[in-house]
Amino acid sequence: MTRTPAADLALTIATYVLLVLFGMAQALLGVFFYGSGPAPIASLGFDLAIFASCLLGAWGLRRPAGGLAPAAGWFLVAFVLASGTSGGSVLVAASTAGEWFLFGGAASAAFGVVAAFTVWSRHGRAGRGGGRVRSGGFPTRGPGGGRSGVPGGSGY
Repeated sequence: MTRTPAADLALTIATYVLLVLFGMAQALLGVFFYGSGPAPIASLGFDLAIFASCLLGAWGLRRPAGGLAPAAGWFLVAFVLASGTSGGSVLVAASTAGEWFLFGGAASAAFGVVAAFTVWSRHGRAGRGGGRVRSGGFPTRGPGGGRSGVPGGSGY
């Protein structure tokens, strides 16, 4: 059974949507449970979870944007729920655990996205048929790939 390009696109879009929703769910759980147990332990667990989600999302999709999707969902929910209301109530208190959750989570998501773009941007360029470089410094491509690798040949 062969897949069509439309089915591949639909699956990719659905995966991105689910990664955003997963990041949102992590933030939602984190906002309510960041203070569980000893002060920063739960917060650090939520920080590691969003970092791992960013890396694993990029790894699973083999694209750096796979790491950006859960981070975007996390940022959206965490900071909307952490902002105060007009009545002055907040869900994330200015405590050690709250600060570790918000600032540590933001840093973890940012590091995860940067790591994803660093690793999978380089990985993606190597696999896109960008051509190899021979010892003489001339780019070569496979059969029918354009440049012949010979100075003055076709493609130069």
